[in-house]
Amino acid sequence: MTGKKNRIREIRQILRAQYPDVKTQLKHNNAFELLVATILSAQCTDRQVNAVVGPLFEKFKTPNDFAEADVKEIESLIRPTGFYKNKAKHIQNCARDLADRFNGRVPGNLEDLVSLPGVGRKTANVVLGAAFGIPGMVVDTHVARISRRLDMTRSKDPEKIEADLMTVIPKKEWNDFSLHLIFFGRQICKARKPECENCFLAHLCYSADKRT
Repeated sequence: MTGKKNRIREIRQILRAQYPDVKTQLKHNNAFELLVATILSAQCTDRQVNAVVGPLFEKFKTPNDFAEADVKEIESLIRPTGFYKNKAKHIQNCARDLADRFNGRVPGNLEDLVSLPGVGRKTANVVLGAAFGIPGMVVDTHVARISRRLDMTRSKDPEKIEADLMTVIPKKEWNDFSLHLIFFGRQICKARKPECENCFLAHLCYSADKRT
């Protein structure tokens, strides 16, 4: 167990050195904009989301604006992010819920956030960390894949992965550690073609699909 703890400590230290200044890449000015942008980011790149949120938030600024909008207009503005019909429905229903139940304010706790339409634990933890400074372990596809490759979890269930990581990563590092793995996954530890030859964690990796 001590060996595993030391290995994870070294992984954390190396990631912090490689990515010393991490924050969400989604453009936003407040918690509500971040919530909408994170919903849009499902199965879509941050770059594509950032390309549409400018015109979107210029047209619709508050939960009430989205709640009262013609959903077709929302669809047309977010279409490049993919799955735009479902996303538009989720965003509008979420906005209506915020207006009806939370006086138009994004709640700052996990239980209330995940009660909103279209908001799962991943989205909630992104918002809690970036907008409220509340520690949360964001488990997206990068975090799920890399945490298994690094033998921090053996689960494929996001909620179980979240729980496993929270037991081995200090709470104050949860937000940054998630982002470290996301950045690392985009640049080096890719899903189909991990760049093991360029990987600064190769000596600490036990992955079965590690390239030799």
